Amino acid sequence: MGTFEAFFSEQKGALLRALYVMTGSRDEAADICQDAFLAVWERWDRVGSLDDPTGYLFRTAMNRHRSHLRRARVATRRLLDRTTVRDQLSDAVDRADVARALQQLSGRRREAIVLTELLQFDSEHAATIMGVASSTVRRLAQDARADLERLLEAGHEPTR
Repeated sequence: MGTFEAFFSEQKGALLRALYVMTGSRDEAADICQDAFLAVWERWDRVGSLDDPTGYLFRTAMNRHRSHLRRARVATRRLLDRTTVRDQLSDAVDRADVARALQQLSGRRREAIVLTELLQFDSEHAATIMGVASSTVRRLAQDARADLERLLEAGHEPTR
């Protein structure tokens, strides 16, 4: 078992990049990254001796991300129930084509494509992180690539 500090130094950059792609926000990515590392640090006596502490870290981060999304959905519903400025909210979102396309993917497809393409994990490693079979990861990534291609092609047409 290595030290937590060494593990943190080795994994922080990759986790931050993955979370940035997942969230589209540096601040949110940093918050989730911090939460995930704190959870791992609190359990380092057990996590550090795992065969794959990196998988545990990334799975923890993805779970934290899903939790943030649930809270955001609840907050958005409350906001939209109080006001009818839905058009202003959607107009305020103006991101790069790829970032927008990634955000349109289902959470599981986005996770699969980030883990396999951006972080270059093989499907076995990504499956461990996501808690699914490796064949499921391969299918999700394949579907995500097809969706991204379709969304990016559609993005070059004028939006209404």
